[in-house]
Amino acid sequence: MRIIVLAKQVPDTRNVGKDAMKEDGTINRAALPAIFNPEDLNALEQALRIKDQYPDTTITMLTMGPGRAAEIIREGLYRGADNGYLLTDRAFAGADTLATSYALSMAIRKIGKFDLIIGGRQAIDGDTAQVGPQVAEKLGIPQITYAEEIVKIENSKITVKRGISGGVETVTAPMPILITVNGSAAECRPRNAKLLQKYKRALGAQEKAEITKTGESLPFAEMYDQYPYLNIVEWSVADVEGDITQCGLSGSPTKVKTIQNIVFQAKENKVISSEDNEIDALMKELIENHTIG
Repeated sequence: MRIIVLAKQVPDTRNVGKDAMKEDGTINRAALPAIFNPEDLNALEQALRIKDQYPDTTITMLTMGPGRAAEIIREGLYRGADNGYLLTDRAFAGADTLATSYALSMAIRKIGKFDLIIGGRQAIDGDTAQVGPQVAEKLGIPQITYAEEIVKIENSKITVKRGISGGVETVTAPMPILITVNGSAAECRPRNAKLLQKYKRALGAQEKAEITKTGESLPFAEMYDQYPYLNIVEWSVADVEGDITQCGLSGSPTKVKTIQNIVFQAKENKVISSEDNEIDALMKELIENHTIG
């Protein structure tokens, strides 16, 4: 099996402040801590379970972002992925879902043959659930969304349980295919200690440049020639033979017009006793002002 895992480094939305957005409506990623998109971790776990069942499976991580997004590749390697590619180029900056899916689809074409593409349902910095389906459409392959569990793979077909309103649906589809995974699927396993030791010095070219720009030498520089797997591959728009007009802001029809910071403040409070009549009166008040009910 050849699996590609789509993953994204996202701002930690639990720490959103007034500096979270730039004036042009794009996210100020430098002002927020960066984390592995949660549902992409669920997707990675599904890929790793397939690898557990079929040991000759190869898992390739694919992400797009600035140089620091190489951390996503490392986190995948620590858990059992085999390699990864980072799409990084100033021309990719400011991409909406359309431009992002275009860039990812071009990278997948460059990677070559695959049996399964899997990623999280959506990213917490957008909540659109559009990128996965758009990548499938651009590649002309089937898709299954809202997956909870990959049940089995046999005879070039995959069977998946997916969450739907009011229940669970079991779907069988031909491969190659793209699957998006819900956050309610199995949590991703922790880092493997041996893999952490193996890949802890894996770096992308931009990270190496950041270390050496002050004139410092790259620690353990000889290892990057001796162990090629420590060099995280970075691709630009040109590397994936992309059309620059379809990348980044120029390829993004979605525009943020205005941003408002809304702060909720309590204007009044009410203290009641445990008497039934006071509780009944409060319930009626809450229903009348549509707070509940």
